[in-house]
Amino acid sequence: MQHTHLNNIQKKGKSKLLIFLAKLLWLLYLLQQETSSTELRTECAVVLGSLAMGTENNVKSLLDCHIIPALLQGLLSPDLKFIEACLRCLRTIFISPVTPEDLLYADATVISHLMALLSRSRYTQEYICQIFSHCCKLQHWHSCGFKSLPQPLLCANGPDHQTILFNHGAVQNIAHLLVSTSYKVRMQALKCFSVLAFENPQVSMTLVNVLVDGELLPQIFVKMLQRDKPIEMQLTSAKCLTSMCRAGAIRTDDSCIVLKTLPCLVRMCSKERLLEERVEGAETLAYLIETDVELQRIASITDHLIVMLADYFKYPSSVSAITDIKRLDHDLKHAHELRQAAFKLYASLGANDEDIRKKIIETENMMDRIVNGLSESSIKVRLAAVRCLHSLSRSVQQLRTSFQDHAVWKPLMKVLQNAPNEILVVASSTLCNLLLEFSPSKEPILESGAIELLCSLTQSENLALRVNGIWALMNMAFQAEQKIKSDILRGLSTEQLFQLLSDSDVNVLMKTLGLLRNLLSTRPHIDHIMSTHGKQIMQAVTLILEGEHNIEVKEQTLCILANIADGTTAKELIMTNDDILQKIKYYMSHSNAKLQLAAMFCISNLIWNEEEGSQERQDKLRDMGIVDILHKLSQSSDPNLCDKAKTALQQYLA
Repeated sequence: MQHTHLNNIQKKGKSKLLIFLAKLLWLLYLLQQETSSTELRTECAVVLGSLAMGTENNVKSLLDCHIIPALLQGLLSPDLKFIEACLRCLRTIFISPVTPEDLLYADATVISHLMALLSRSRYTQEYICQIFSHCCKLQHWHSCGFKSLPQPLLCANGPDHQTILFNHGAVQNIAHLLVSTSYKVRMQALKCFSVLAFENPQVSMTLVNVLVDGELLPQIFVKMLQRDKPIEMQLTSAKCLTSMCRAGAIRTDDSCIVLKTLPCLVRMCSKERLLEERVEGAETLAYLIETDVELQRIASITDHLIVMLADYFKYPSSVSAITDIKRLDHDLKHAHELRQAAFKLYASLGANDEDIRKKIIETENMMDRIVNGLSESSIKVRLAAVRCLHSLSRSVQQLRTSFQDHAVWKPLMKVLQNAPNEILVVASSTLCNLLLEFSPSKEPILESGAIELLCSLTQSENLALRVNGIWALMNMAFQAEQKIKSDILRGLSTEQLFQLLSDSDVNVLMKTLGLLRNLLSTRPHIDHIMSTHGKQIMQAVTLILEGEHNIEVKEQTLCILANIADGTTAKELIMTNDDILQKIKYYMSHSNAKLQLAAMFCISNLIWNEEEGSQERQDKLRDMGIVDILHKLSQSSDPNLCDKAKTALQQYLA
């Protein structure tokens, strides 16, 4: 009986859907019939627009019925009312998250036609600007490097949306709308510019020189920042100026940034503002100050911002204090966004200045909030919390105190076990700092199986993860015990070490050489490692010295040779390798003083008098012409080379 009832409900549901689709198709048919009166076609566009304001399923049904091409075709009509109805419907559809933005760019002629329609009426201006700002596709945070605002996403085929709109004259066509008599038009034009200018130097550099009614655009944006303007306008114009500043079109010390944009964004973080405004204000401010030390300092002392941000973690308020269910629902909805925004802004504030980091950490329950943030269900909050931790981990003082008191390494290691790449990149960067030799966290991290984890990161296809994996191992190997060094070499394997030394990225190569240099330090360690891996290491050194590498890479490689030459038994691997000896001799006479100096360190360690077999080594090197080169270098105008050569010659005279 129950089964039959369920079937009846399903049948009714299907019947309703079929009726809905039939009506849709009928409306679309009438819309496209040129024999229909303009009034009827306009009414059809209005009804379709109303349907699009319903559920996302409604929009999906409209898209499945190919409504966008039908509406775009309608824009070719000479009738303005019909055009406005079609644009209003298109606007509603493109605002929906289920509509692919690329549909606007499928036909190359559409953007040109929309630009031409901008002059028809204030409604065409409002709707077209709104369509453009929603169809300039942006994504949140890219994988490397903190970005507080969305990042441009390239179209699958050809140029990105910003470039397409810019090339079709968006700046020139929309700029004059900023002084329109209609508030809605001004606001949509402003939103359009905030999206167009984001991370786009080409657009930003153009905007800075555009004149509207005798005023430059930045001046118009500054006027829109004033306190008597609606909050939405203040925020959006602050975003425009922020993007232009980050793109290098406006200097960071320009008064419009320091005295106008930054204070406006700090105001947006205050308790008086709506939660969504506080989120947007904090995220935009984080982006503005992210790379500029002076702006970070100014922001940190403006309106008690550091303390003000602590309030972002207090939502939702305790249930007893909220009698309004709608309010509770609203607070819950924005709680994640608020925490994410606060973490982002704290990360930017503490990026460089030690005093600011100290103030952040001393803010009530800050370390506990970060630790809790690392295990939140929201991936965006987790990522922002890791960003904040990474920023604070640049402090030697905090690594020794707060980080140890709260055992931050534990949740961090947990994050590293199973996380998407974007979180892994920042978490592994933080781990690099926690593995520095003065960090008390280094030992417990080692005991928790970090070597295996980091060795696996060095095999990642993601470049940032490879760099961080090898960087962390390099820090781990610095002044480490022999067992740790052996564990690293075992975990990496000779094959993987060679893979890293032949990596196309110079950062990976430099960090791998740094790791080798740290592994080959202190004599017993040098001799032990070279007795087990000597052949492979010498082979790698030869390959790099023969390859097309920059000065820094070659210098680092020669420093590794100098360390090997400092070993007791390991130095014989150099002395019995004529190819390597000839390379050292070549670099002693190189045009670059850094390489000459590094090669001299090798020679000094090989000929040092107090060590067994020094006489035989000195004789062999004299026969190779090394002493002649030392005499030349002792006359060098470079004081370091001169001193090092004289010290080496004294070993022969002793």
